Amino acid sequence: MFDIPLSALEVAMVQTGARAVDTLRDTAAFAQGLERLGYHRIWYAEHHHSPAIGAFPPVVLTAHAAASTSAIRLGSGGVLAPNHAPLTLAEQFGTLAALHPDRIDLGIGRGPGTFDESIARALRRGAGPATDAEYEDDVAGTLSFLVDEVALGPLPEPWLLASSPAGAALAAGLGLPVAVAHHIRPDNTQAVLERYRAEFTPSRWCERPRVLLCVETVCAETAEEAAWRVGPMDVVKAGLLKGLSEIPFPTPAEAAAHAFTEEERRALAGFRAQQAVGTPETVIRRLTELAGETGADELMLTTPVYDLADRIRSYELIKKHSGTTAAS
Repeated sequence: MFDIPLSALEVAMVQTGARAVDTLRDTAAFAQGLERLGYHRIWYAEHHHSPAIGAFPPVVLTAHAAASTSAIRLGSGGVLAPNHAPLTLAEQFGTLAALHPDRIDLGIGRGPGTFDESIARALRRGAGPATDAEYEDDVAGTLSFLVDEVALGPLPEPWLLASSPAGAALAAGLGLPVAVAHHIRPDNTQAVLERYRAEFTPSRWCERPRVLLCVETVCAETAEEAAWRVGPMDVVKAGLLKGLSEIPFPTPAEAAAHAFTEEERRALAGFRAQQAVGTPETVIRRLTELAGETGADELMLTTPVYDLADRIRSYELIKKHSGTTAAS
């Protein structure tokens, strides 16, 4: 058991046979469901040009969910700084924070949100990938504009997403809380945490190191059912291992019939062992281990399963068995 806040990362998977607009319509029901369950916050990720993930701007999803709920924190996890002008980000999230005081987060990340170089260049109006210095300037500029230019009153809570020690160093230098992408690069987690805590400098945003750990988490009543639900994401991951980014998000039945190579099976099993998949007992035990190993202040669960009801049920089972309270 553990008693730290539980939150959710929503990546808006688009089901095979469904339309992106159907996924979009599910976002309000998802937010309302997790608010009822007592989850602390929901973040929305930025993706582009993927058949498996909706290209829904995090700022729009945040606004929609905020209008559909009353208490749960909402925001980006993350909005990708290279794709946006710092002043625009400050205005958008500053406005949301003024409309929904003490409920809005601005999680900032670096990647382009797409594997398609032409799309990445289109997002950046023809520019190439951001350099380290450009990214650092964008993050610092966004924070400065929030305070000095937008100044609408209540500020969004800023976070920096990190999957590498370099990202951890930037978060530490700016005195920002850090969201560690354990669900993407689990092998980097300890190095990220060590760098962040060693170099952290207090700021107006954060007085001490503060860590949110994001974990891929799929919970069901039985191990077999959990494996069935995680199957579609396994197919997408196997495609990425081959360098294929145009893989649709299949049904669980299609995923069960998919022919994985032995190498893919080993890679997927290795990744899954570092996440939290299985029965409530298995998932709670693994999340407890991760919380203890990392000293995380908060766990954020991302649950990329096919059906909205199954996704909410996973969160419900975890909340029921975790011992956390609705006020987490």
